Amino acid sequence: MRFSLFVFERRTPLHTAGALLLALAAGACTQNPPTPTPVAPGPPAVEIGAESRDFSQYTELVWSDEFDGTALDANKWTPEVRDVWFNNELQATTNSRDNVSVANGMLTITAKRQALNGRDYTSARINTKGKRDFVFGRIDTRAKLPKGKGLWPAIWMLGSNDATATWPNCGEIDIMELKGSAPKVNYTTVHFGTNPTTDHKQRGTTYTLPGATDFGDDFHVFSVIRSRDQMRWYIDGALYYTLTPGDVLPYPFNNPFYMILNVAVGGDFDGNPDATSTFPQQMQVDYVKYFQYK
Repeated sequence: MRFSLFVFERRTPLHTAGALLLALAAGACTQNPPTPTPVAPGPPAVEIGAESRDFSQYTELVWSDEFDGTALDANKWTPEVRDVWFNNELQATTNSRDNVSVANGMLTITAKRQALNGRDYTSARINTKGKRDFVFGRIDTRAKLPKGKGLWPAIWMLGSNDATATWPNCGEIDIMELKGSAPKVNYTTVHFGTNPTTDHKQRGTTYTLPGATDFGDDFHVFSVIRSRDQMRWYIDGALYYTLTPGDVLPYPFNNPFYMILNVAVGGDFDGNPDATSTFPQQMQVDYVKYFQYK
C-alpha cells in the first residue's frame, strides 16, 4: 500500500503556518456553488450508529442497490440531465440507456464522444437526493473505473441541506475521484467552509494502488465510515485516511448526506481528452451498500 497525505486549503486570510498547502487543480471539487450566500447547516443528525466501531462490526445492511434489474431503480436514484456542467467539464449528461444502464447485476455509466446540444461528449450522473439520505454508518461501493486522459469518474456525497446551506457550507465528501491519466491513484477529499469565494477549504489524501494493476483493470471496494466527529476511508477493507473536527473546521459532516455517482469528461481536474484518449469509457458499479452495527 502506498499513499501520500496532502492538506490543501484556500482561505482569506491564509493562516496556520504549519499547514501543507498544495496547488491541486480547482476542478478537484465536483460541485460548484449555486450562490455565494453562506447559510448555517441544518439541525444535527439523528444519532443512530454514531459511535465509532471497527470496519468488521458494520454488519447490519440498512440500504443497498445491487443493480439486479434491467433499469435504474427510480425509487433509489435520479439521473441528472444537464447540458452544461461546472469545472469546465465537456459532457452533457443524459438519462439515455446509452449513458446509464443496468444489466447483468451491474450499473454502467458510459462516457461517449458524441455531439449533443452543443457538447462533444455525453455521460451520466445519478444521485439519491430526496430518496435516501445517509448519516452514520459504512458505505461500500464496488466499482471498476474508466481511464484515459480527461476521464473523471467520481463516487461522492453532498450535504442533504445543499438547497439552503450553499456549497461548501453543506459539505462535500469525495470517496473516490480519479484522474484518467493516472489510473492507479485515488483522490479522497472533503470540501467545507462558509463561503465559496472567501472561505472554501479542502483537505484530503491520495491512495496509490500497489502492484502492476490500476483501478481500470479490476473491481475494488471504496468505503467510508462516518461516525460522530470522525470519518474513515478504506479501499478493499484497508484503512488509509481519517478525519475529525480537529482537522476540519467548520465540520458539517455529522449531517445527512446523499450519494452521487458520475463520470465527467474534461475539465479542471485532469484536463481535456487528447489524442491518446479512447471512447467509449465506462464506470461499472457492482453495488452500493449502507451498513450500520447492531
